Amino acid sequence: MTAIDYDLEFLEDGHSIELISIGMVCDDGREYYAVNSDAPWDRIREHSWLMENVWPHLPLVGHKSGLKYAGGGEHKVGLTSPGTLDRRDSRVKPHWVIANEVRDFIQATDDPHLWANCGAYDFVALAQLWGPLVHRPTGVPIRTNDIQQERARLGLRRDELPQQESGEHNALADARHNQTVRRWLAEQEARAS
Repeated sequence: MTAIDYDLEFLEDGHSIELISIGMVCDDGREYYAVNSDAPWDRIREHSWLMENVWPHLPLVGHKSGLKYAGGGEHKVGLTSPGTLDRRDSRVKPHWVIANEVRDFIQATDDPHLWANCGAYDFVALAQLWGPLVHRPTGVPIRTNDIQQERARLGLRRDELPQQESGEHNALADARHNQTVRRWLAEQEARAS
């Protein structure tokens, strides 16, 4: 078994899940990160949570950071000018390229086991890279193991998990953190045995 920890950032509206970015890290040391150039960027730019939490981590041009009023007399650093997606960045790719590269990444893994944090939507968005679930390429697992389910199975509270130090909502940083947490959970289980 070789674990692949992953995370996707996406736009969801209760009817569809649109891929924004994907990060994957494999226990064999490989990593993958891509941003979907075909995402519905106009709709994403209208989504305040995505603009505040996901957008700043994407490859951007023409953006400016500065202090923003956060309410309650507090200021925080944020984008004062959002800029645009840098489509010249090599990490920004069409959906079909991402689908092929993710397929190759997973197929290059010996006995891959997918892991995500609260990964139900992540798995749906991952599977939709290739269309309906029945079109999933050979070698791509039919399910994702869930870090939060594993935490609950081990009788641990959410606040006991290792905390992510930075990069939250960057798909690759989140995938790396998922790997850290999954490995930590395995250590806790081994100690309890």
